[in-house]
This record gives sequence, C-alpha cells and structure tokens, in this order.
Amino acid sequence: MIVAVDFDTEIKDLRGTMASVREVTDLESLRREIVELEQKASAPDLWDDPEKAQEVTSRLSRAKTELDRVTNLDQRIDDLEVLVLLGREEADAATMAEAEKELAALKKEVAQLEVRTLLNGEFDQREAVVTIRAGAGGVDAADFAEMLLRMYLRWAERHGYPTQVLDTSYAEEAGLKSVTFEVKAPYAYGTLSVEAGTHRLVRISPFDNQGRRQTSFAAVEVIPLIETTDHIEIPENELKIEVFRSSGPGGQSVNTTDSAVRMTHIPTGITVSMQNEKSQIQNRAAALRVLQSRLLLLKKQEEEAAKKELAGDIKASWGDQMRSYVLHPYQMVKDLRTEYETSNTSAVLDGDIDGFLEAGIRWKRGLERQRQEA
Repeated sequence: MIVAVDFDTEIKDLRGTMASVREVTDLESLRREIVELEQKASAPDLWDDPEKAQEVTSRLSRAKTELDRVTNLDQRIDDLEVLVLLGREEADAATMAEAEKELAALKKEVAQLEVRTLLNGEFDQREAVVTIRAGAGGVDAADFAEMLLRMYLRWAERHGYPTQVLDTSYAEEAGLKSVTFEVKAPYAYGTLSVEAGTHRLVRISPFDNQGRRQTSFAAVEVIPLIETTDHIEIPENELKIEVFRSSGPGGQSVNTTDSAVRMTHIPTGITVSMQNEKSQIQNRAAALRVLQSRLLLLKKQEEEAAKKELAGDIKASWGDQMRSYVLHPYQMVKDLRTEYETSNTSAVLDGDIDGFLEAGIRWKRGLERQRQEA
C-alpha cells in the first residue's frame, strides 16, 4: 500500500507546535485559576452581586474552554498516531484515508491555536467593538460598508460568537454611512484588531446605469470593550449628551420617541451615537460603554506614544488602504500588508476571513518583535 503522506513527520511537527502552545499557555496556571474560580462560583452568596457573578462565571467558562481546547488536541494527536499504526498493520486503505482526513483537520486547528498564542497584548483577550464607516465612493462606499458588516457578522456566526449591533446610520440611497457592533467573545479584540484600516472595493457599480467600474472605500475601527476593572471615570461636566429620534433606511422613523443618544466627550471631541436599543436609558448606557472603551484605548496609545498602533488614523481613501476586494475585471481579495490573497471573493464576503486574520496576526506580531529588537 502506497501512502502519499509522511505521517511520522507530520505528527512530530504537530507535537512540536503543541509543546510551544503549552509553554505559552501555562496549563498549570490555567488549572489553578479554574480551581479558584470554581470555589468562587460555588459560593452561596455569589448571585447577591449579579455583575460580579457574571464576571466569575464568564472567566470560569473561558478558562475551561482554553484548557479543553489544548488537552483535546493533544488527545486527538495521540488517537491519530494509533489510527495510523492500525492502518499500517492491516494495510487498510480506508483507515489511512480516514487518518489523512483527520491529519488535515488537526493541522488547521493546531495552526489556529498557535495563532491564538500570539495574542498576548494587554487588551487582546477582550471582547471587541467594531465601527465601519463609508469613505470615498458615494453610494458604492455606503453599500460596501454594509457588505463589510455582513462579512464580519457572518464570520462571527461561523464561530458561534454572539454579536450586537449598537448603532446604525443609513445612507440616503442605499447602504450605511456607519455602523457599530460588538463581538462578544474572548480574544475578539486581539483577533479583529488586524482588520483596522481602510478597505477598498473595485467592481462594476450596480448604481451606475452605464455599468462603469467604480472604486470605493470603507474604514474599519476596532477597539477593546471596556471592563468593570478599568476604572475609566468621566466627569459629567466633560460630557455633552443629546437625544434625538431613531430613524431607519430612507429617513423613515422607526421610533416615535426621542430614544437615540449622541454622547460627546468635550476634552477629546470623541463622539458616540447609539440608537438600536429600545429606550433612551439603554442607548445612553451603550454609548457610555463604547466611549469609555475609546478613551481607554486613547489612554493606552498616549502612554505608548503610538497613536496608530491599535486603532489608527483611518482616512478611507486612496493611498491608505490595507486590503483590496476586486470583483472586476478579475476576482481577488488581497491584503496589502501580508500579501495573503484568495480568488474566492464570494466566500470572503460571506465571512470566510480566517486566513486573512491569521496572516494579519502573524504580521502584527512580527512587527512587534522588530520594534523590540530595534
């Protein structure tokens, strides 16, 4: 029986990668953390403080998931080795084919876990707040902003990550002027932070009656979600709060009360609008949470004297793009920083962006190493 795959070498490489992952993850510390959190979670008065209880149970679930992910992959590699031995002993082509399929799945999952270990920045473990803004390109840019929103929401759906759209500003003809949403999953910020920048779309415009090719731009901003331990306090006299009526596509009212909230931090000029919650109180709380997240990031940027490192000054125009989505005259999505590319544009726009995320994380980590060595 001829086997095209060198299983011995492949399994050895997998074990080597997992050894590096275990070293970085520090499984013993993770196990100690789980024991401590389980003790807190079993306290009879835990739910006397619902906010603290939610934090404890979330941290416990997160820690168990991380531990299970590593130990389960180790077990699957052991099982694969046994499967290969059985297939060789019995010269069973079906067993070897099954082993080859499992090897391919393991290589993909181990590579993803390896990338996760590169997310060791101060805020990388946080949930994320993502804002997409239409840039140059008129109605095509607004439509592109809506395409990007769908892409990210589909990506989150593929991974089972909860999302919540916080604010939507519709364009007059089609698409979105801007949209802000949360991705409620561990490491969402670290993972999606590499998406920050200007995205460029080239296609035959569906809004041009002459069928001409149109280039349009959209800006993506990613910030880490504020946590209760961050202590970002904003004095009332530094806030300007305005309320207005929520609206939907074409300016049609979707709310008969002034429930939407626009919150401006006077010292920095940072403005946040929220209108997707049902009440003014809920929109105000959501706006304050996102404003605090942006101020937290600004504080970190000022400390590091690197204002473009995490969110950046994103202009959404020529000369500033980080990724191109070309739908005509050929099909190609290419990241201009990492050179990662694919011709399967429909899959990308349907949320298949893990390859771009992994390449971006490795690229970002490489830049950080260069700065440390300089």
